[in-house]
Amino acid sequence: MARGEKREKRREREREEREELDERVVHIARTAKVVKGGRRFAFRAVVVVGDQKGRVGVGVGKAREVPDAIRKASDRARKAMVVIPLLGNTIPHQVQSDFGAGKVLLKPASPGTGVIAGGGVRAVVEAAGVKDILSKSLGSDNILNVVQATFTALQELQDYRREAERRGIEPRRLAPFWHREELHG
Repeated sequence: MARGEKREKRREREREEREELDERVVHIARTAKVVKGGRRFAFRAVVVVGDQKGRVGVGVGKAREVPDAIRKASDRARKAMVVIPLLGNTIPHQVQSDFGAGKVLLKPASPGTGVIAGGGVRAVVEAAGVKDILSKSLGSDNILNVVQATFTALQELQDYRREAERRGIEPRRLAPFWHREELHG
């Protein structure tokens, strides 16, 4: 196979992957750098990318123009994608995480609850594919720190079956209460 054909197949695969991913621009901020001649303005974009099946990534891009900042953030988010364990439409257990001064608490919710979350947290968990969750932002309301704290919290999640195996106990004892009926049946 020629080098050109391989390159073309890779580009086609990347194009298909871009189409199936959910990309959300969470925040755009104008930043200023003071230089000798005055202020030099730039833009910072925070982008969340996910496939709504348990993969999610967060990226931050800075550039002189908004579209360039969004493109950079999107590329970084795609490179930073991680797989998170889901339990049906929610997360397997409660988790609290912080990033800078931003603190986020995520709790699993019963089916039908929906996403109870604010802007930054909502964007990350919806892109990951979580449909039922309770959350609370406890620290700073800086959207960049809240988004990063949510991403860190999702990375800390463990599958309850693996955790039960590690502890040497029955998985049923660690399963959330709404999931236990399914284990018995």
